[in-house]
Amino acid sequence: MKRIALLGYGVVGTGLVELIEKNREKDEKLNIRVEAILVKHKEKHNNKKLNQVITEDCEEVFSKDWDILVEVIGGINPAYSYVKRALELGKHVVTANKDLIAEYGEELFQIAKDKGVALKFEASVAGGIPIIKPLTESLSGNDIKSIKGIINGTTNFILSKMYEDGVEYGEALKEAQDRGFAEANPDADVLGYDAARKLAILSTLAFKKRVFWKDIKVEGITSIDSKDFAYAKKANCKIKLLSYSKKEENRVFATVKPVLIDSESDFYRVNNEINSVILSGDAVGELVFKGSGAGMLPTASAVYGDIVDLAFNKNNVVINSFSEDKLSVEHRSEEKIQSLIRIDTDNKKELILELNNRFTAAELLDLFDNEVALLVDGYTEMELEERLITLKQLSYVNRVKRILKVS
Repeated sequence: MKRIALLGYGVVGTGLVELIEKNREKDEKLNIRVEAILVKHKEKHNNKKLNQVITEDCEEVFSKDWDILVEVIGGINPAYSYVKRALELGKHVVTANKDLIAEYGEELFQIAKDKGVALKFEASVAGGIPIIKPLTESLSGNDIKSIKGIINGTTNFILSKMYEDGVEYGEALKEAQDRGFAEANPDADVLGYDAARKLAILSTLAFKKRVFWKDIKVEGITSIDSKDFAYAKKANCKIKLLSYSKKEENRVFATVKPVLIDSESDFYRVNNEINSVILSGDAVGELVFKGSGAGMLPTASAVYGDIVDLAFNKNNVVINSFSEDKLSVEHRSEEKIQSLIRIDTDNKKELILELNNRFTAAELLDLFDNEVALLVDGYTEMELEERLITLKQLSYVNRVKRILKVS
């Protein structure tokens, strides 16, 4: 028997209890018992299963006899203190908390190692998609070269609605909130911080050295508008919030930003709250992972899988990469890229003549008055930025906006 203490009885916690109850009869060898459930307001859970073990007192939880702490509260506080306390007591921990792993992974994994226990975190990235275990176990013989991913379901839902329905950002965000895909305060998602934390976790595991999330260049989706999508459709593209990291020797290029996704890309068909991650390894080549990135049962499934591993003593993988030296993170790629450039202007005719002189490989997308847009090819990000700086200085140019295109 494996006895667990569950911290949090919201969406994921409820899904986990449902999976435990469902699988108890199916697999007699796996006997998981919930000894305590910590909640903030007990009266909100009166009609839920296991009501007899629900408490608002963390000391009551820690006074009981259990083997595994399961943390699905989210956020840093008070989750950090509870997880650290459990590890120091020599207890295994399963968490779905990417904030905790991204911010305090180095300290917590070291405590787990010192105490001979496991800190498992499959549900912290990409919900129900198994991605942590492949990186730490199945692909350990590979030198992972790059990671690309759509790893935030909230922003992917918003961008999908903007593309399909032609609505502006604010309306798409409201629908995401109404349907439970976005929080009342969506900043962590829409500003790109959530994706950056997840990318930092994946990069740290893949590249075997610490990549700190605050070192990643982040650009959110709040400035994306319906005109961007009009141009995207003209270019046979969609717009997605892409998380990308690539290792070259002892440095990493890592960004989170909205990009144009070509129709030939696997990411083009990743819509709504679905997530997808593409790993490139020297031995295995390219691997594509795709599935539900959030939600009650998908995330609970990942948590449950970690508990099952511990129940059958499959906890022999030691995570050391969070304690390694930090990799230097670059913000600009040296690769030649394509970009969509939008220019608000008072003199469209003069601007088009100027652009023909400045850009040799460009496709004009003329859709709106007082604005010129073009797809530019064959420049690095730095080269393109230098050209745009001088472009902004023209008296008839009001605003310049750029979106990278990814095939």
